[in-house]
Amino acid sequence: MSDPVRPVSPPAAYIGGKRILAKAIIERINTTPHTGYAEPFVGMGGVFLRRNQKPRTEVINDFNGEVANLFRILQRHYPQFMETLKFQITSRREFQRLVGCDPSTLTDLERAARFLYLQRLSFGGKVTGQNFGVDRDGGGRFNITRLRSMLEDIHERMAGVVIEQLDWRDFLKRWDRPGMLFYLDPPYYGNEDDYGVGMFSRSDFEEIADALKALQGGFILSLNDSPEVRAIFTGFKIEAIDCTYSIAGGAGKKVKEVIISG
Repeated sequence: MSDPVRPVSPPAAYIGGKRILAKAIIERINTTPHTGYAEPFVGMGGVFLRRNQKPRTEVINDFNGEVANLFRILQRHYPQFMETLKFQITSRREFQRLVGCDPSTLTDLERAARFLYLQRLSFGGKVTGQNFGVDRDGGGRFNITRLRSMLEDIHERMAGVVIEQLDWRDFLKRWDRPGMLFYLDPPYYGNEDDYGVGMFSRSDFEEIADALKALQGGFILSLNDSPEVRAIFTGFKIEAIDCTYSIAGGAGKKVKEVIISG
């Protein structure tokens, strides 16, 4: 049983974000009966936050501690977080300073502010090897007057959501049950290091396939379309989706992605 909920925008861009594919994925989520919903690779919540149905149990997870910390702060310490962000401006020098800052030396509020700032300003939503993104036709990417209402919406949407920071294997084991629906958005095949060296490996794809076969609940998985992906997930339902991704100043790039289900 799910209740209607107003979709909200993710707080920042994130490499591999599902802005283009989100509508197709959410349509499949809504037509799959479930009493709980869980994401082991939530990123910036490109699918989670854009959904329009909310079951009683919702769980998000990301092994990246910066992601988990940001969502915890937005959920529990929103007023204090806004105070931390109040005087932040769009500045290449500030961006470079924060890139070089060790997040382990910061408070949780400062860490969340640093991570959000870098994700808002980095080119292409990159998590590693970040570069200062420039939009010659727009204003500063970090504008607190425009961010305030978005972050408040996320704060309200996160009420009752469980936030984990586990390896995806442990997350599936902990939350699997009949009626649970998992949406998995791992790194694309061939881009395993995009989220940090050692965070994900090529062998994880076959482990995911084995884990999905053993689930009590249901699942929806999205990946790039490749012969290797189709071979690994043979036996599952594989649906190809055409997507066009645009890069600032350039023509759109047409790619094929797949939505995989049991």
